[in-house]
Amino acid sequence: MSPMRLQALVLCSDEKILRVLRRVLSDLEIVIDHCTESDAAIHKLTRQRYEAVIVDGGNGLAASQVLRSARTAPCNKRAVAVAILEATDSTHGAFDLGAHFVLYKPISNERAKTSFRAARALMKRERRRNTRVPVEIPVVLAGKNGGPQHRLVTFDLGEGGIAVRPAPATPSSGPMTVTFTLPGSGYQVECQGEVAWTNSTKQAGIRFQDLSGEVAAQLKSWLDSYAPDLDKDDPPVVCKLTDLSPGGAYLETSSPFPVHTKIVLSAAVGETQVRADAKVRVSHPEVGMGIAFLQETPAQREHLNNFIQALISSEGEIPEISVQPEGLDSDEKEKTAALIGDPLLDLFQQKAELETQAFLSELRKHRGPAPETTESAVSQ
Repeated sequence: MSPMRLQALVLCSDEKILRVLRRVLSDLEIVIDHCTESDAAIHKLTRQRYEAVIVDGGNGLAASQVLRSARTAPCNKRAVAVAILEATDSTHGAFDLGAHFVLYKPISNERAKTSFRAARALMKRERRRNTRVPVEIPVVLAGKNGGPQHRLVTFDLGEGGIAVRPAPATPSSGPMTVTFTLPGSGYQVECQGEVAWTNSTKQAGIRFQDLSGEVAAQLKSWLDSYAPDLDKDDPPVVCKLTDLSPGGAYLETSSPFPVHTKIVLSAAVGETQVRADAKVRVSHPEVGMGIAFLQETPAQREHLNNFIQALISSEGEIPEISVQPEGLDSDEKEKTAALIGDPLLDLFQQKAELETQAFLSELRKHRGPAPETTESAVSQ
């Protein structure tokens, strides 16, 4: 059984744009549900699930109404939102309305395909992360500060969490330790989680938090074995590293991911393979993205140290960086490398509202005079 095809709701009355979208999205195996009126689009958003919502910003009011409706519709609040704008329009207006990606007119097949490759990778990742596989296994929930233990039974499991019954009689209001064994593999999962929801039938959803690389890999492997029809992740996006600090980096790519995307960076330096976890802080369509490294867990801090040390010891060789999305996450509780005086992170925070070319100008100033022997500057 093959995975269900990705579904995209498209609000557009421009036939030229629609022809390009139909051709490009068909090539990427994304099915279009087309609307020309905002009322029809909003009606569908309340009744059907989509992995993406694409709006032509030519009618600003209609586009904003549809994007807002997508954010408030329970079944579509995690849909990837794409806004199509005039070249003179501000990207921040679209981002303020909830758009994750921006495409500029006139839209060509190649430019649209480049942008939608990143969007599709995120669409698939979000759908996979929220897919649940029915399974009944014992699970133990324990409060972090010596609270009571709850011995429950799952009724579904996914990469992002589990559903259990009965719901804890006194659910923890904060993080807890979640422990269970993956059936068939014998691997014991122990991670942090929190209660995401409860219902009147005494069931509860537990959202996993800050999974280590090993636990995440074990969950993915188990799901691939027991639910082989799940989406496979798209190939990673190749980027060029142009700026690096202890806390963050800027990556050039024609397919950047949107702000709040959690990502995994991988790099090959000689025979050494290294990885680091990060979150996108600024994103510039068709140009690149600024990222902040995550340091919430000991594993993340170790990965980051190995990543930076490998880059420093590369002796001037510019490594190839590949990036895979881990999903959208607007939760600001996680700890990035919040280093006092980190100039690159300060730039991301203070200049995030600038339009692309103005931001890139500030980034060049941050680098200082470029060495005559190289075109790229890496600040360390």
